[in-house]
Amino acid sequence: MKSTRPVFLNLFVIRLPIGAVVSILHRVSGVALFGASFYLLWLLWLSTSNTSTFDQLQTMLEHPLHSIALWLTLSLLGYHIVAGVRHLLLDLHIGDSLRAGRVSAVLVLVCSIALSMAIGVWFWF
Repeated sequence: MKSTRPVFLNLFVIRLPIGAVVSILHRVSGVALFGASFYLLWLLWLSTSNTSTFDQLQTMLEHPLHSIALWLTLSLLGYHIVAGVRHLLLDLHIGDSLRAGRVSAVLVLVCSIALSMAIGVWFWF
């Protein structure tokens, strides 16, 4: 027997609730942080190998591309931590009503943007 339910698979048209968007972004930021960890480990290796690679690292970090990469990595880390705290609170059944879930999702986005801007100010000013 064939189902008569409509099938709508255009993911660019489906409007997800804000809690779902925050949850998906939390997973995406985790994957991005996994990738960024290789970059950070490479920087750590350069800083601890010997004095010539440390001097090389210092001149390399003066390039704006590395500053942007570090800012982006720290911004992702900030978002991941804030969203992770939200998920931990939801696991403890704190704020798991529909209204509180929406408010906490918006709060995660606002706090992450503020944290990202603060990291940018710390980097460039």
